[in-house]
Amino acid sequence: MVTIKDIARLANVSHTTVSRALNDSPLIKPNTKKKILDIAAQLNYTPNFNAKSLVTQKSYTIGLFFTSISNGTSSSFFADAVTGVNAVINEDYNLFVRGIDDYEDFSTIHSKRFDGIILMSQSDADNSFIYHVLNQKIPLVVMNREINDQSIINILSNDHEGSCHAVNYLIENGHSNIAIIEGITGFQSTLERREGYLQALMENDIPIRKEYMVKGNYDLQSGYEAMENLLALDNPPTAVFCSNDDMAVGALHAAFAKGLKVPEDISITGFDDIASAQYTNPPLTTVKKPVEKICKLGAEKLFEVIENNQHKGDKIFVETELVIRKSVSVSLVK
Repeated sequence: MVTIKDIARLANVSHTTVSRALNDSPLIKPNTKKKILDIAAQLNYTPNFNAKSLVTQKSYTIGLFFTSISNGTSSSFFADAVTGVNAVINEDYNLFVRGIDDYEDFSTIHSKRFDGIILMSQSDADNSFIYHVLNQKIPLVVMNREINDQSIINILSNDHEGSCHAVNYLIENGHSNIAIIEGITGFQSTLERREGYLQALMENDIPIRKEYMVKGNYDLQSGYEAMENLLALDNPPTAVFCSNDDMAVGALHAAFAKGLKVPEDISITGFDDIASAQYTNPPLTTVKKPVEKICKLGAEKLFEVIENNQHKGDKIFVETELVIRKSVSVSLVK
């Protein structure tokens, strides 16, 4: 196996110079660096990251944690989060992805194992994990849920405003019998999106009807079942705001199963703007939550902390956007 010492002998320099050149140090002259890199390439040199970790006291591992991967994290949400973080991490780092609910305790989460952690937080139950990470002095960025701690870098979207915008769009199209299919109880996104729905109704003097507020689970099946329950009401809604796109797709299928046309018989909106939302039949009107953008920004902020060895709290809001497609029409109900 080729080592740094082998390259140093052939280049007639010290092994320290080789190490610095391989790590792109500005202390090494360009000609020397090129010579060393050329020799390393000719010898098919592969860095020994275990040895490198011992020298630098780094693990070269970034943790991406979710409240839960199996409960309430849709495949599209998960994929966008991983894609965003992975776009920033270079080939020197490993990305470790896990759900907090996989752990009985957090004893294996420490600074020798993680250089930094990104948390896609969905529930207040994550607070114990957050403060464990802070106590371990691991650089941390929390996304998706507002944290009342000014020392933490916190990146999130305004879900309340986004859902209010979507429901107002339904109202502008003449709808007043508007239902909501909610997400998982206890998730911050569920609360924010429900409050946005309620705000839009109250601001337009539309009565709040409890039977129009049904529970979902952020998955296709719960959207389907919730829509079935809404359609079975004596006075079913003319429009439904779904708290995510997966449930909206389930709701679409339930409407079709009852022989209804969307949007002629019932209008449906979603939240997230997953990749398949534009390909549903009809294409789904939804609120775009830029999960990939949020996660990319989170990873960039994390590496700023790691590389500068300085931690300063910050709260950053990334705006949502209503994407209007074909699943909403003007209500004919007076």
